Amino acid sequence: MEFLVRDILGKWGIVGVTGFLIFLLAFKYSISIFNWIENQTLGTRTFILDQFEFLFIKVEPLHVTYVLIFLSCGLGAITFLICGLFGKWLMGFMLALVLSFIGFKIPKPIIKGMVERRIKEYSNQMVDAMTLLSNGIRAGLSLPQSLAMVVDEMPAPICQEFGVILQQNKIGVPLEECFENLAVRVPTEDNDMFVASINILRETGGNLAEVFDTIVVVIRERVRLQQKIDTYTAQGMFQGYTIFAMPFAIGGMYFVSDPKSVEGLFTNPIGIAAVIFALMLDLVGLFVIKQVVKIKV
Repeated sequence: MEFLVRDILGKWGIVGVTGFLIFLLAFKYSISIFNWIENQTLGTRTFILDQFEFLFIKVEPLHVTYVLIFLSCGLGAITFLICGLFGKWLMGFMLALVLSFIGFKIPKPIIKGMVERRIKEYSNQMVDAMTLLSNGIRAGLSLPQSLAMVVDEMPAPICQEFGVILQQNKIGVPLEECFENLAVRVPTEDNDMFVASINILRETGGNLAEVFDTIVVVIRERVRLQQKIDTYTAQGMFQGYTIFAMPFAIGGMYFVSDPKSVEGLFTNPIGIAAVIFALMLDLVGLFVIKQVVKIKV
């Protein structure tokens, strides 16, 4: 009896000490933990709404919440129920976890890709926009009038960004601050150079038209170099996507030719765990390849 009491007290003692240590760690890093939780939940919705505003996409916050809930929980629940109808509860549970995790994480990369594509389009339009600004200044127009000409003549996204400058200036925001806000919204080296040049020359005086011509030459060379690099790295990107797709292609071939040979991968717990582990390694490999072939100008 005494041995049993000691054994129980020893086990509870270990549990208590472990719980106390976990509490201390959680208390010490509580701010970081709560910030991470907020970033992964409400922070995701806030991030998406902010980026949609940058993309000039109007959407209701409640609709974003519904979509995030469906992607993170709805897809997993539907998959679990469908697999359950065929008696594959374990497979449905594992697939539901995978789909819920993917649905929880996939919105941010998609939104970031849309933002990067918009910034790239903006950078490609800067040469034509700077040329119009230079011609407008030479024709005797003021800087706001030249910006209005760009808004009327150029397509999105650069006409939208310059339109925001004019709208802010109309409500009383100083023009220098409007350009600084542009540099914050579109953080590129070319844009920083453009904004800094305008703000400096407006304070010290100088020929804006000549400065715009110089900026055009610099941007044109940068774009030409970036296009050449994209051409050289396209083969590496294609090879990376090919390697990433090979496991899926081989698995599909085995499934079509002999379904029983791959049935264990989706019905046995070890097989399901192996598939998840292989998928994670495949994603890591694709990420590494993309980082290797990515060159910043």
